[in-house]
Amino acid sequence: MATAIDAAHVTYEAPDLEVMEKFLTAFGMVKAEGSDDRTLYMRGTGTQHHIHVTRKADKQRFVGASIEVAGYDDLVELAAKPGSSPVRESTEPGGGHEVSMTMPDGIEIRAIWGRRKAEPIPDRDPFATNNVRDKNRVNAAVRQPVAPCTIARLGHFVLHVKDHDASMAWLNERFNFLPSDYFVPPGEEGPLVGTFVRLDLGERLVDHHFMLVLQSDWAGVHHSAFEVTDMDAVMSSHDYLVQQGYRLDVGVGRHLLGSQIFDYWKDPFGFRIEHYTDGDVVDHRHRPTKFNGTASETTQWGNRPPLEFFQ
Repeated sequence: MATAIDAAHVTYEAPDLEVMEKFLTAFGMVKAEGSDDRTLYMRGTGTQHHIHVTRKADKQRFVGASIEVAGYDDLVELAAKPGSSPVRESTEPGGGHEVSMTMPDGIEIRAIWGRRKAEPIPDRDPFATNNVRDKNRVNAAVRQPVAPCTIARLGHFVLHVKDHDASMAWLNERFNFLPSDYFVPPGEEGPLVGTFVRLDLGERLVDHHFMLVLQSDWAGVHHSAFEVTDMDAVMSSHDYLVQQGYRLDVGVGRHLLGSQIFDYWKDPFGFRIEHYTDGDVVDHRHRPTKFNGTASETTQWGNRPPLEFFQ
């Protein structure tokens, strides 16, 4: 199976690229090289050429996600799977090669390799914090204006699928994913209705989850999530987006599974999008647990989601 090493980007369709660009800029992204009147490419401060793609179309739609793999041989292996495209040169800016695949519910997953890295964009250092025991910030003050934060990277995305087991089998046949935690129905021990998926990079630390696959009566994206510098970035950007009149969804709070401090918004076309920071990192020794609580119980503190949040 192919070795996945990063979440490269998510792809959407929308009828107005200018409206989307204005929102994503306020959200903390930067317009990337190669954008035109048909496709908007947005990047973060990291080295991925782009992390969010919007194609112009009559109606809004989630297309899918692109996953970076370790080598060209991974693409060759994936191309041999039923339903995969041949290995081909990417037509997106940054180049490289890709294989396009379609999950059982029609969600497109692309494996990419060899895309040109972007030059990182300078950003401020995370603020040191002073807790009751450790005083890490000495003779220095926190000064964070209300302004757009800077997005570092695409951290994860969450997919709704109509057959959780079939979708997980499809993914596990193709990529070296590991489970981090499971969802089961509230108050029950099974069956599995959701799997938090992480990258398997051995002793190298990875995010608690790179993807969440959730059983649902509809298929598509629940949200895509982007990592920011620290909690001050989350909070100051929250205030800025409120001032700009954008639609808050759920936030700010701290998740239970993954521990991220989160802030969910809706983009102008109704797609849920998340700022997060301070998430758990794990290695190959982490073992999954089962969570059988309600949606509101996935939040440790802060603004709790309604019961239908994951429906």
